[in-house]
Amino acid sequence: MALGIAIMILSFMILGGFQNNIKDKIYSFSGHLQVKKFSFSNSMEEDPVRIEPLLLDSLRKERDIRHIQGYAHKPGIVSINDEVFGLLFKGIGSDFNWQQFAPYLVKGDTLSFSSDFRFHNDILISEKKAQQMQVDVGDRFVIYFPMDPPKPRTVTIKGIFKTGLEDFDEQMVLGDIDLIRFLNAWENGEVGGYEVFVKNINNLENSEDALIERLSIDTYTERMDEKFSNVFDWLNLLSQNVYILIALVLFVACFNMVSVLFILIMERTPMIGALKALGAQNQLIRQIFAWNGSRLVLKGMLVGNGLSFLLGFIQYQFEIVPLDASTYYMSYVPIQWDWLSIIGINLLTLVLVGLTLVIPTAIISRISPVKAIRFD
Repeated sequence: MALGIAIMILSFMILGGFQNNIKDKIYSFSGHLQVKKFSFSNSMEEDPVRIEPLLLDSLRKERDIRHIQGYAHKPGIVSINDEVFGLLFKGIGSDFNWQQFAPYLVKGDTLSFSSDFRFHNDILISEKKAQQMQVDVGDRFVIYFPMDPPKPRTVTIKGIFKTGLEDFDEQMVLGDIDLIRFLNAWENGEVGGYEVFVKNINNLENSEDALIERLSIDTYTERMDEKFSNVFDWLNLLSQNVYILIALVLFVACFNMVSVLFILIMERTPMIGALKALGAQNQLIRQIFAWNGSRLVLKGMLVGNGLSFLLGFIQYQFEIVPLDASTYYMSYVPIQWDWLSIIGINLLTLVLVGLTLVIPTAIISRISPVKAIRFD
């Protein structure tokens, strides 16, 4: 019982930590929702869009919206060390949420922005990309933006980040959005789109509907759980695997408790006969064995919870169990303290195992006092 409880709780801790870790990385780089302008182009670049300042301030004050920030993309090519690399330059501005991005910055510093509409040539590059290009913080190289004619721009690496998500680390470079405005001849305030962060991810659909009602007809919204549906479907599939594991563990726990009670009844058959001879009712004797079985269940649950909390705390604090980041998108086994799920597992176990205790105690009513006393 203790081992089963510990396995179930740890499974939920790891599953929750794994899912939230990956989701947070995706949302940190893309927002929960993106607002874009309708376009028939399949280019990585976006058509410029602009939300009026008054409307933008009003949207930021909505109770369901936590943060809104502008962005723009522009593909580029780098030729360095006799090799050619492709990248996607993501322009960000002073409204970028650095606090949410901070956990992924492994070296260097964040970007700074001017208030006089002058762009900076500093960039943030992924650790994987930096290793491929053999560059480090402080190094400079030239990005060629494919335009007519192509426009080169010398940039300086100010920081290095690592998300563990291959789609982002393989190509993404963060820089000043004013550089994209300059290259595309956009007006001040125009962006490629807006990333919207909501307060309650479980209410994302309603937040999207409320946002659509406030936007103009030439814009549309895109949910990141739909844009990266392959990743989210994979995470949901992991949930099903954990549910199957829990069902199997609960079945084994119930089967073990039934076996234990059968053994106890067989060992105490003479005692059952003596109690019946003294006038004890079947109901009373069944309650005695059910209570003893319940005590075993509660002791097992107590030990199992303690064991899972201890192992979970050690992994949460010291990250002693590693993972292959290229496969699992993170370098260690994550732990999430979802107390509601932990309480639910304990209650479900207590109820199901408690109900199965009724099965072996039913045999008590069939035991004859005379045969039971003579039973050896």
